Amino acid sequence: MTILLDQDMPEPVCAPFAAGNLAYFSARKEEGSGANEDGALFDQKGVLAVADGAGGQAAGARASRCALERLHEALEGAESLRDAIMSGFERGQEDVAGLGLGAATTLAVVEMGEGTVRTYHVGDSFILVVGQRGRRKLQSISHSPVGYAIEAGLLDEDEALHHKERHLVSNLLGAPGMHVEVTSPLRLAARDTVLLASDGLTDNLHVEEVVEIVRKGPLDKAARRLADTARQRMRAPEPEQPSKPDDVTFLLYRGG
Repeated sequence: MTILLDQDMPEPVCAPFAAGNLAYFSARKEEGSGANEDGALFDQKGVLAVADGAGGQAAGARASRCALERLHEALEGAESLRDAIMSGFERGQEDVAGLGLGAATTLAVVEMGEGTVRTYHVGDSFILVVGQRGRRKLQSISHSPVGYAIEAGLLDEDEALHHKERHLVSNLLGAPGMHVEVTSPLRLAARDTVLLASDGLTDNLHVEEVVEIVRKGPLDKAARRLADTARQRMRAPEPEQPSKPDDVTFLLYRGG
């Protein structure tokens, strides 16, 4: 099991994972020198997770660390991944709230079974499953007023990128009333791609751009394009393109 915490990686790394390959990346926003509030976890049992802390750099980093460490503990020796993941959310909720710092965090988790994926998430970190031809087979709903407006058809994704309330999140680990959204298992086809990402990625690329980058071709090249495009948009905003300096973390998986 690997946990990425307070990373500032120069480029993505690729490695074998769960009968396929995984590319991973985590870096702090370029304009600051504080802690990276994002974190990630991947376990060869078939679990992927991304967390994005909120509440200021130090508090946010502690919240995401706490959530991932509690998930890690729950997964150790687990017989049922589903039960362990739900236990990780429950332990994380208690411990993040107990920090007493006003901190909270997102937590997005993918459980990989025999040719299936099941997703669990709290907050606005992003989960996407896309086929080789670009069909979105699964896309998580951000737990935010803007995310719910997109789902209801009141906003389109491009309008939402520039909405003044885009960064308000209504459901976070460590906050009162936290709830976990869980999907039914989804059958994966050969060469489907699974992405988990903090909003440092999705605030700097349109979803259509992300789909086009990740749907086919070498995984390592797709991961580099995601990281490079996000960082370039942060450095040099362009008209009509999204841009928001932030920590950015993602996990990108494709079966063999």
